[in-house]
Amino acid sequence: MNAGWRAMETADLDRVMAIAEVVHPDYPEDRAVFAERLALYPDGCAMAEAFGVEAAGPCIGYIVMHPGRLGVPPPLDSPLGALPEVPDCLYLHDVALLPAARGLGLGVAALERMNALAARQGFRWLALTSTPGARAFWDAQGFRPHDGGAGLAAKLASYGGGMTYMTKPVKG
Repeated sequence: MNAGWRAMETADLDRVMAIAEVVHPDYPEDRAVFAERLALYPDGCAMAEAFGVEAAGPCIGYIVMHPGRLGVPPPLDSPLGALPEVPDCLYLHDVALLPAARGLGLGVAALERMNALAARQGFRWLALTSTPGARAFWDAQGFRPHDGGAGLAAKLASYGGGMTYMTKPVKG
């Protein structure tokens, strides 16, 4: 199967929600959260598409990212309201790949897409909040835990236990 990334459109939001229900059942978010991220920062939203797949539909994953502030992850299932006035990182809000999409290199391609976007926009850092199950993947991609003290721990509490806020320098 061949697959790749394309820009997300508003018409994709129902499919985003369906994918999120499969991939992230323990971290539910309202459709309005994804719609707001897409409206605020469309460059950071993309769909993974399989080519030549008809039965289940071609969309097999998504990525949502936006400018952020280091050490200040947005709470889960909460609107941003606006992008930060002085962002210093590109924050990966969510990446979700259906089981059939795994092993196709889409996770690494998503990270390459993120790094390229961050470099074009002048960010020096990538940031994300890793679920326990994804931690090994992000470690292997060069992300490292960010020590943000008690304030960061309180922000991560909205996500549930075992979450890790991680950062990585942008490759220029």
